[in-house]
Formats: sequence, C-alpha cells, structure tokens
Amino acid sequence: MARTGRRPGQTQTRDGILAAARNQFAARGYGGATIRGIAAEAGVNPALVHHFFGSKDQVFVAALNLPFNPAVLVETILEGPREHVGERIVRLFLGLWHDPATRAPFLALLRSVAASPEVAAQLRTFMETAVLARVAAALDLPMLRLTAAASQMMGLAMVRYVLAAEPLASAPDDEVADLMGPVIQYYFDA
Repeated sequence: MARTGRRPGQTQTRDGILAAARNQFAARGYGGATIRGIAAEAGVNPALVHHFFGSKDQVFVAALNLPFNPAVLVETILEGPREHVGERIVRLFLGLWHDPATRAPFLALLRSVAASPEVAAQLRTFMETAVLARVAAALDLPMLRLTAAASQMMGLAMVRYVLAAEPLASAPDDEVADLMGPVIQYYFDA
C-alpha cells in the first residue's frame, strides 16, 4: 500500500514517478499501464501522480519525453473552420519540427519507433487514444481517414527531416503548407 503524505527529507518523488511510469509503460504498454500501477511502483499515492502530471496522457508524454502536449495538439487541430483543418495540421506539424527544442526529440522518437516494435506499439496506442480518436469524435470522421492523414504527415517527416531529400528538405514552410494542406484536407472533406 502506498504511503500517504509527504515523504521525509529530500525528495526525488517526481523522478521516481517518471521511472515507475517508464517501467509500467514498458511492461504493460500505454493501454495497460494505469495511474494506480505507476503510483504503487513509485510508492506514492495516485493523487500525487495527478498532482505532478495530471492525466495518464501527460504522464506518458513526460515519461517518454515527447515534444508535444496531446491536449494542445487536439485543441489546435479543432480550432477554426473545418475547411482549413488540413493546413492547420501541416503548419502545426512543421512548427513542431522547425523548433530545435522539439526537433531533436522528434528525430529520436522516429528512430526509436522504427527500431523498436514495443515503442511503436506504445506510441500507436497513445496517438490513437490521446489524439486521433478525440479528433475523429469531434469531427465525426472514421478513424481510417485520420490514420491515413497521419501517414501522410509521417511520410513528410521522413522525407523532409530524416532523409533530408531536396528540394523538400529546404523548401520554405509556407510553400510546404500550401502544397500539403490540400492533401491533408482531402481526408477531412471526402
């Protein structure tokens, strides 16, 4: 049973929770890990996990050092007219890759997903529940359309940022958004 109240002396509680979260996500995957399980392994009350991180999504983001907040991602995708959602997604995606603070973690994440089926499965489940399902529900779209749009964005990331294929790699973000926005929009309109 987890102790309640503050631990005596110097505390590394947040780091302990993150270590437990990484273990739980590795052992059980995103779908099987729970706040209670993370708290039990860390030896803390589940309320403390919520205090430091909020939701399970946010614990996952912190544990894997993901360079985005899924709630902000969903909010940004959904704000504004539906007929511009494709362009918003492309611009959001390009902005995340353009920022050096988020670019390095994205590159590491892509390489990890490509090299590890376990990491790929965890990230897939997380993206399906934390982002894609929420957007699909809000816009009343089948998941197939959302995953097809996501595949286009992953292809863009691979060609532009990993392979650095020219002229796409050095094309201005506005030009890429103008080119790719209508392609992504198709999945939201058809």
